[in-house]
Amino acid sequence: MRIWVNGCFDILHDGHLDLLEFASKLGDVYVGIDSNERVKQLKGDDRPINDESFRLRLLQSLRSVKDVFIFDNDEELISCIKMINPDYMVIGEDYKGKRVIGGEDRTIIYFPHTKGKSTTNTIDKIRK
Repeated sequence: MRIWVNGCFDILHDGHLDLLEFASKLGDVYVGIDSNERVKQLKGDDRPINDESFRLRLLQSLRSVKDVFIFDNDEELISCIKMINPDYMVIGEDYKGKRVIGGEDRTIIYFPHTKGKSTTNTIDKIRK
């Protein structure tokens, strides 16, 4: 089975690890990460904290991850998903009821958001 997961993965935290470990129990995990510019557009000028090459290397080093791809826009994300042709997409449950880019005609499994475990919360803790 091929499993697709995507996101910023700016500062890797245990919520990310929970998601990736869950996905790896379903099959081979392929991860798409937002490019530096896309993270900046989504999260603001002070992000990303870690650049895309570091985030790519970090995710590639995890046992639970088969391969990692960087995308800069929706079209590139859709192209990556089509290339991998996953059996499942694992997406955070905060996307329930929202459009999942590339999720058309795919089985989506919603992963429960781990309360308090987010990059934004991690950054807030560091600043305090």
